Amino acid sequence: MPASVNFRHLDLNLLRVFDAVMHERNLTRAAENLSLSQSAVSHALKRLRTMLGDELLTRTAFGVVPTPKAEALWPSVRTALAQLEQAIAPAGFDPRTDTANFLMVMADATAVILLPPMVARLEALGALANLQVLPLTTRDPRKLLENNEVDVAIGYFPAAVMAILRQGLDSPLRRERLYESEYQCVMRVGHPLAEGELTLDGFCAAQHLSVSLSGRAHGPIDAALAALGRQRRVMLAVNQFFTAGQVVADSDLLTVLPTSFMRATGHTERLVTRPLPAELQMSGLQVELLWHSRHDDQPAHKWLRQLVLEACGRHPAGGG
Repeated sequence: MPASVNFRHLDLNLLRVFDAVMHERNLTRAAENLSLSQSAVSHALKRLRTMLGDELLTRTAFGVVPTPKAEALWPSVRTALAQLEQAIAPAGFDPRTDTANFLMVMADATAVILLPPMVARLEALGALANLQVLPLTTRDPRKLLENNEVDVAIGYFPAAVMAILRQGLDSPLRRERLYESEYQCVMRVGHPLAEGELTLDGFCAAQHLSVSLSGRAHGPIDAALAALGRQRRVMLAVNQFFTAGQVVADSDLLTVLPTSFMRATGHTERLVTRPLPAELQMSGLQVELLWHSRHDDQPAHKWLRQLVLEACGRHPAGGG
């Protein structure tokens, strides 16, 4: 904030308007959410622009686009507003009477595991909560959480977890380990390599399919092979486990999947698994629940996190 800005003269309602417009990227929808007229929202933004000395938002045919200053300011504004609301008007959350909309991001294989028990719990409670699940396209969801674009991220996030551990209590993010799963080689029933021990030579000689959220062909398996001075040919790279199962079930391609993700292929009866060659030392997949610390004490968000943990057969144990 510029040195000329007198914080004592700042109207917090301007920040509420700014937060709503940043969230919606649309003045009309933001005005509806705030129960204000569009002209009142525009006037509030004009006052905030003048005070901060920045345009903040630029109108386009599809809504508004934030300036770099607005993007940098928004996470702090949203966190401060949430903390202020919780301090002034703390409230519990009853899923049977309180409405809530939660935005989650996870891969299709994780959704297959978690969503059926979560929906069953919602139905049993008669809960008014709505869940929206976005496809996971990154191994590092920190920006999504920091910008409040999603409520939780669920998946294998090694870079984010390392950053949380390194920063300790100073980390803006929280994590909870949900489950672990070992990797296995997957192939169709009747594949020439389906019987007996899978050797490293046989594994490398075969054609492969790689499942990658980014669609890249090179992954942890290839790194492990490179350490052994070996390589494989990845004929096809996809970013969905269901697609992988369909292709592998109808071809001689091999793929490597966490055991728990087999259900997501939709073809478990047409596929067989074999342990990876002994030379390939692969640690298991750790699936994590990540959220931003701004939501630590929000009752609705705490309920969502408990719902996820219960779907894994777990009970909440804090958010280290």
